[in-house]
Amino acid sequence: MSLLWMLLTLLLAAATLPGTLYLAALTLAGLRRRGSLAGVRPLDGRVAIVVPAHNESAGITRTLHNLLALARADGACEVCVVADNCSDDTAGIARQLGARVLERHDDQRRGKGYALDFAFTALAAEGFAAYVVIDADTVAEQNLLPALRQHLGAGARAVQTRYRVLDPDDTPRTRLAELALMAFNVLRPRGRHALGWSAGILGNGFALSAETLQRVPYRATSVVEDLEYHLRLIEVGIRVHFADETTVRGAMPGGGAGAAKQRARWEGGRLRMLMQHGPGLLRQALSGQARLLEPLLDLLLLPLAYHAFLLLVLLALPLPAARALGGAGLLVLVLHVLAAARVGGLGLGQLLHTLLQVPRYLVWKLWMLRRTVRNASTDAAWVRTDRDHPPS
Repeated sequence: MSLLWMLLTLLLAAATLPGTLYLAALTLAGLRRRGSLAGVRPLDGRVAIVVPAHNESAGITRTLHNLLALARADGACEVCVVADNCSDDTAGIARQLGARVLERHDDQRRGKGYALDFAFTALAAEGFAAYVVIDADTVAEQNLLPALRQHLGAGARAVQTRYRVLDPDDTPRTRLAELALMAFNVLRPRGRHALGWSAGILGNGFALSAETLQRVPYRATSVVEDLEYHLRLIEVGIRVHFADETTVRGAMPGGGAGAAKQRARWEGGRLRMLMQHGPGLLRQALSGQARLLEPLLDLLLLPLAYHAFLLLVLLALPLPAARALGGAGLLVLVLHVLAAARVGGLGLGQLLHTLLQVPRYLVWKLWMLRRTVRNASTDAAWVRTDRDHPPS
């Protein structure tokens, strides 16, 4: 029996130890203060805000009012909505509000990646210096364009902003999603940037220079097209910078089928990227390209709910080494969550209230595991996730 416990300990250690060490590094680095870009000359030239939209008529009005105001304040920015395979009045609403509309109809090639590639290709000859991608259910802070122009002017060829939940207090699940995004979309990119790594592309609130798209066209067609494209940027040596001083906030499903569908697609897509890109990243890292080790570690890191579950199993095993690994890993996980709440500005009361949802969430994630694995083996179509929208 002791041999069985040792084997199980080794398996669980192999599954969790790299992630624990990676989280510890990102947590410590993410707490560091950022240097200032004061005095940097912002990027000159025209900027296009590209809004990929698939049947978003219910909620796109608020987004466009926000983005059109930002474009007017900037003075050299145009808002372009990509109405992709829409069967509603998304295109008509966008035109009426004053946005430029690019309509795309292709029943065979469906997905956000195709829509973005279509837009970037259509706009390429118009002399835009950079492109900013904002989802159709998102509101951006007033300093979005000045901050992105400053980072691009400082030499960044790709920039990611903070990406958080639009209405975090709607439901217990959106409050938990807000805490998760503070870790995944704020603390970790801060840590990567501080360590000189690529911050990552999170699918919403990111900017690409025209030169970047010319060198690496947006040929990313999976359900996690942002992660897929980021891996291509890393492979050619382009580092994404993190604009920690500005935020976009996107709508999240409040619960039920919408949340389950979205989570399974995201995590299944990441698993698929690991299967497709992991072996190649490992070979290249071992051959001397050390910069590819970090994206491999990122892909290997399990979602925090599964990571925590395996650590709890380690803690329960009747071996001192297993308990030490499990306890240390859980301590790192707790510090990671606390650090995420700190950099995200979440108060202690809000944090404690949110953490009460964790046990139920862990059970839900275990129930979702089979669906997540199934999503890793299927091609991605752009299926809009149901959300609760405010009145337009």
